[in-house]
Amino acid sequence: MEVQLTNRQQHILWATVRHYIATAEPVGSKALVEEYDLGVSSATIRNVMGVLEKSGLLYQPHASAGRVPSDSGYRIYVDQLIPSLRDATRTETLGREVEVALQKQLQWQDRSLETLLQGAAQILATLSGCISLIAMPQTTTALLRHLQLVQIEAGRIMLIVVTDGYETHSKLMDLSPTPEETQRDSEVIDRELQIVSNFLNSHLRGRSLLELGHLNWSELDQEFQRYGEFLKNSVAELARRTLAPTATQIMVRGVSEVLRQPEFSQLQQVQTIIHLLEEEQDQLWRLIFEQPEPEDGGKPKVTVRIGAENLLEPIRTCTLISSNYRRGSIPVGSVGVLGPTRLDYESAIAVVASAADYLSEAFSYFNP
Repeated sequence: MEVQLTNRQQHILWATVRHYIATAEPVGSKALVEEYDLGVSSATIRNVMGVLEKSGLLYQPHASAGRVPSDSGYRIYVDQLIPSLRDATRTETLGREVEVALQKQLQWQDRSLETLLQGAAQILATLSGCISLIAMPQTTTALLRHLQLVQIEAGRIMLIVVTDGYETHSKLMDLSPTPEETQRDSEVIDRELQIVSNFLNSHLRGRSLLELGHLNWSELDQEFQRYGEFLKNSVAELARRTLAPTATQIMVRGVSEVLRQPEFSQLQQVQTIIHLLEEEQDQLWRLIFEQPEPEDGGKPKVTVRIGAENLLEPIRTCTLISSNYRRGSIPVGSVGVLGPTRLDYESAIAVVASAADYLSEAFSYFNP
């Protein structure tokens, strides 16, 4: 969502979100004047809040109330205001605190994997004030047995993948030829495809299919580089589309504390959330176990879904923050927190990111 805000609008939206998170009460201009050093009058703040409301970032629960952040307001807060304003430093500090807490309270060398994950789930719930979710790791991972590129017709190639379980998957790919290449002999292209197939098999045989997107394509000889660009995306997409991991059990902690929040005052809403957590974990698992590209430096990416961005109806008034923990470059499980949209985003993001890093390190100990 691209919304261009002035510096003043950014700071007033930031203050409104922070105040609402802390109080759970609609925010008025007077409260912002008293609590935050915004350097403007109450009248100016009211005008700016009116503009933010027209932009869909704030709303009034009823006519005489102050303003409350909308899902879009929270999205701007997470994507733009946390990184750009003073909260970035706070997030880094929180991340270090979470890392210290995990290292102090959990010693994976003295624990079984399940005990470690149970302890991590409880710490996450305590530190975030949210429901913590930790998906148990994958027990099996499909490995590549054979890969072949076959020319179907001019400009169209089929990629065929055979796994160690002898399952076969295929994908058609378009390779747009240059004018010179349209005149090339079909047998020449077949030989080239065989050479590229040999290259891929020598580098990937016996490796997890989830690693297909991380091959160093620069090792291809110069004359075959034209295949590398479209193979890089197509091969990884094939792995994601046809070889999705199998849903595993999700450890859940912190439910009773979160459901005391005012957002969960309606019994029916509470019942649907508990039913999802207890009876429909496979649906929830698909939501939290993604394969997003790691951030710079190889760190797992943290995904934040706010309100209606969640595809599951029971949590469309909640925020779900999740990340994968890994064995090397392979995602094997997930860690996340679930709470009301009115949650401390900086803290929750820091908790999830640090927990994912910690479990990735710990998992290498249990799975060398």
